[in-house]
Amino acid sequence: MTLRLTVFLGLLTSVLQAQPNVDRPGAARPSVARPDAPKYWILLRDKDQASAPALSQQSIAQRQQQNLPLDETDQPVSAAYLTQFNQAGIHPICQSRWLNAVSARLTTEQQIRVLAMPCVKGIQPIDPAIVITSINLPANPQMAPVMTQIQAPDFAQAGLTGRFVNIGVIDAGFFGADSANALKHVFARQGVKRVRDYVNEKKTHDNLFRTLETMSDFHGTEVMAAIAGNDPLENIQFGLATDATFYLARTDQGNREYRGEEDNWVAAMEWMDSLGVRLINTSLGYAKGMSNPKENYEPSQMDGHTSLISRAAQIAADKKGILIIVSAGNEGDDRSWRIISTPADAQGVMAIGATNSRLWNRIGYSSIGPENLPYLKPNVSCFSLYGTSLSAPVITGFAACIMQANPKLTNKQVMEIIEKSSHLYPYGNNYVGYGVPQASRALALLRNKDLAGTVRSVKATGKTLTLPIETTESIVSVFHKKDATHVLQQEATKVTNGKLVLRRSADEKQTTVDLKKEVIEVVWE
Repeated sequence: MTLRLTVFLGLLTSVLQAQPNVDRPGAARPSVARPDAPKYWILLRDKDQASAPALSQQSIAQRQQQNLPLDETDQPVSAAYLTQFNQAGIHPICQSRWLNAVSARLTTEQQIRVLAMPCVKGIQPIDPAIVITSINLPANPQMAPVMTQIQAPDFAQAGLTGRFVNIGVIDAGFFGADSANALKHVFARQGVKRVRDYVNEKKTHDNLFRTLETMSDFHGTEVMAAIAGNDPLENIQFGLATDATFYLARTDQGNREYRGEEDNWVAAMEWMDSLGVRLINTSLGYAKGMSNPKENYEPSQMDGHTSLISRAAQIAADKKGILIIVSAGNEGDDRSWRIISTPADAQGVMAIGATNSRLWNRIGYSSIGPENLPYLKPNVSCFSLYGTSLSAPVITGFAACIMQANPKLTNKQVMEIIEKSSHLYPYGNNYVGYGVPQASRALALLRNKDLAGTVRSVKATGKTLTLPIETTESIVSVFHKKDATHVLQQEATKVTNGKLVLRRSADEKQTTVDLKKEVIEVVWE
């Protein structure tokens, strides 16, 4: 039995035994009629400039510490406009102060009426295809291998466990989180401060942990375990940030085939911002699948600013000082898409891909970065067998350790340390970003120490190059690239008698040889 399956069954058994009255799939429940009208963002023209910022004192203090000025995106949506909508029979569902918009279900006739209102700048269809970026969820994530890959013991020896760091998790359900063995230490110290359900606002704090409609309602619990999990019974550490504090938001309705709605996601982001949360993990992303095919995005629109969800993520990064860590997506094997999903395309977020455990190159399902972007995506990657939604939280724990070490770092400084600590830096590519973050390198950067020389560049001519290398590995990873960052092909290349033979393809301009402890960049002339 695999480690993942063993631990998953143990967690699920303990959860079910602790909760005899759980609402299981198939149990009788009243049916709820869903309106047929599609949902839209209603974009507003302005705000009441006299309104106070919708932020807690903690959030305001953190902005001041980071020299981030308050602006109109911190002011609430105009109360007068909300009154006008209600009087017109339009009932807003979510409000976004960042986008200055509300969401609502509109008939065709209501769309015409709304567009005629002086306070309305326009309407935009809401993406109903936010997906959980994991593969099936057959059992508990194999976190032990990835802990070795990212050098977790180095953080532990430095006393870095995410203590005093607030982490927001936006996901599907958190079923059984409070009784899962790997998370009992979090709840024992009251490490979950606030919980909010945007799918069903009537659910209480306790019910969110006890409602199991589909197995996706266990997904947020798995993500939490990948951030902070530690199972003393099995003597296994699953995540780095074992002492972090959590704020949880459910934005995905599991009984709708893993689909969620972006207005819930934006609302959850703004709620966490108002509470002063600076680090947020989200394993939800949009790829394709609009109910109306005419409203589908094209791959070329994964550009960091076309989707409103990416615009909101960029506002969070630029104006709110929030580090958003998001799964890159699992469309790498989908020939009709292949690239990252939104909001992973936003420049200000940290998009996380997934690697193989042995060679640290891209695992097949992991989405690649679009070639039209002027910046690198994904940013970094780490090992996960079961989707990028279980690699992203590992890096969230990594970020929490850095933020504990130096709480004064800005979100962009934390992101820079993570990228520079990664094993391929500075030779990143659109398959795995800058590679796998290394705790030893992050600690050196935090201490302002020079990193040991682990990179070198080699110039080559012709179509082949025999490269002497020092490695104990019999097979190494090679990225053939058409320019500095865009991969034509990755391959596992055999090492023979301490030498590696590289064969250049017709369009190949650069080649990265990944020895894990050393990176060789070949520039073809």
